[in-house]
Amino acid sequence: MDLYTSTTLKCSRLVTQHYSTSFTLGIKTLNRKYHFPIYAIYGFVRFADEIVDTFHEHDKAELLEKFEKDTFAAIDQRISLNPVLHSFQMIVNKYKIDRDLIESFLESMEMDLSESSHTKGSYRKYIYGSAEVVGLMCLKVFCDGDHKRFEELKPAACRLGAAFQKVNFLRDMQSDFTERGRVYFPDVSPESFEWKDKKLIESDILDDFKAALQGIRNLPEGARWGVYLAYVYYKQLFRKIRRLPPGKVLSKRVRVQDFKKVMLLFATYFGYRLRVI
Repeated sequence: MDLYTSTTLKCSRLVTQHYSTSFTLGIKTLNRKYHFPIYAIYGFVRFADEIVDTFHEHDKAELLEKFEKDTFAAIDQRISLNPVLHSFQMIVNKYKIDRDLIESFLESMEMDLSESSHTKGSYRKYIYGSAEVVGLMCLKVFCDGDHKRFEELKPAACRLGAAFQKVNFLRDMQSDFTERGRVYFPDVSPESFEWKDKKLIESDILDDFKAALQGIRNLPEGARWGVYLAYVYYKQLFRKIRRLPPGKVLSKRVRVQDFKKVMLLFATYFGYRLRVI
């Protein structure tokens, strides 16, 4: 069983490495004890996201329903022949990740199958389920049974997850609309996207970033640098987007170049060592 578990955790690591170089880099800056748990969480959310975003030639609703049933069966039975779900259930059970967090995440994935636009209420629900709860799952791992610390850091973790997701929405607005028929921001259309719309969205994101920073400073030491690196990376991506006019945002996918990521890695490391964060 130990060999099987080790193999499934390595499968989740492989999923992370293949899908996100940035996220992989961030995980490597965490204390080693957090590596496989965070890989397991990422593998789970990545596969669910793939179902709703890319499996166009298949019945996505049916696949997502089966994935959900298999997820909770794995958690209840403490085993799965799906390696990603097996590694995920192990982390859920070990760190006592609340079932309602997983349910909220899967509800947001299901929303992507049926909702092409959002009201303010459905937007908040989607942000919570697709991003904030993922941050809370990771926070469960970082706090490792320290319930008091988890509750204290919970609001900041939610705001950080929300900031990351909203930056993603802004960066991917055109592809979400043209490739998947989705518009996430309420009362905004890519066809009439103006400076005033962009400024309102950016102001909201700035508020999330500001609220998240103090929580990062209070994370356990082994998690602080890695989460701060993700924070700085997304702030850099956000700065690049803020400098662009609305038309440019809709015509190109903004990214942080690899050499810049390395520079951010060193900068955040020295900030961490000097106790700046």
